[in-house]
Amino acid sequence: MNSNEGIPMSGSKIDAYSHILPAPYFARMRELAVDAGALKRWLELSALHDLDARLRMMDEFGDGYQQVLTLSSPPIELLAGPSESAALARLANTSMRELCERHPDRFPAFVASLPMNNPDATMLELAHAIDDLGARGVQVFTNVNGRPLDDPAFRPVFDEMARRDLPIWMHPTRSAAFADYATEDTSAYEIWWALGWPYETSVAMARLVFSGLLERHPDIKIITHHLGAMIPYLEGRIGLGWSDQLGSRTAGEEFARLRRERLPRRPLDYFRRFYADTALSGSAIGTRCGLDFFGTDHVVFGTDCPFDPEGGPLYIRETIRVLDGLDLTDAARARIYHGTIRRLMRLP
Repeated sequence: MNSNEGIPMSGSKIDAYSHILPAPYFARMRELAVDAGALKRWLELSALHDLDARLRMMDEFGDGYQQVLTLSSPPIELLAGPSESAALARLANTSMRELCERHPDRFPAFVASLPMNNPDATMLELAHAIDDLGARGVQVFTNVNGRPLDDPAFRPVFDEMARRDLPIWMHPTRSAAFADYATEDTSAYEIWWALGWPYETSVAMARLVFSGLLERHPDIKIITHHLGAMIPYLEGRIGLGWSDQLGSRTAGEEFARLRRERLPRRPLDYFRRFYADTALSGSAIGTRCGLDFFGTDHVVFGTDCPFDPEGGPLYIRETIRVLDGLDLTDAARARIYHGTIRRLMRLP
């Protein structure tokens, strides 16, 4: 029996957060990897780097299903130092552009990767990828080798993307080396991924909010992976607990003054300005919570393909099942599936 039986496949669906490792980039990535064993997960997922396998998998969901290509983790700056990361980013972006040219019916656009450990090269690659290769946004990770995204070195990326009015995809990054407790050397039971990644995303969002970024650029478009991570569920804690009592737990007036000078609105209001994708591994409860927090006009269809137990189709199938089962108007569902991402990326 077809595993998609009973799921409506008609209508346009643009998967705004699917991951890929184009073959030329994947080959170079394997050369650069210090520990070949660390690539175990990537090697197991054929749809991640085998184009034919990916296209066959996508065919299960009909002609209306398309993917915006984003480079899979690990971040480029973890694979290459500042002197080599620019070339690696160029290879990734050129390779994704070629895939979009060869299969425009499947891949209508790609998101550029940046050599974030080399600020000058980052701005050059950003311009080249968008102006010359046609990228419709850029991807950043929640930290750059441990440096937060509100570090002044990264401010030009956000300023430039706000000027260009194109979106930024924000992906979590954290490894087992980030221990759960100070007395330990590594994270146990893959806690670093299951709980650490949502924490990473939430912290990065908070740092951008309190840095004043969303006040300086009220229309900036940042797409957070996994439906805003912990933020929707913690709405009350962030609102009444944090936004309205900032500084009350800290000696001195620093945070209270920051709030007055940098954030004329409640911090919670700035969190709602982020965009978010539906990549929640098929969670209906989480999806309802995220939609309630962000609203249907700030949520885009994204699946995290192909990082599921079936190597690609399961997260797509389950995300569609959840969205089609929600009590949404046809117009709201269309915005989530394709309307909002078309608007953000300015696609036809």
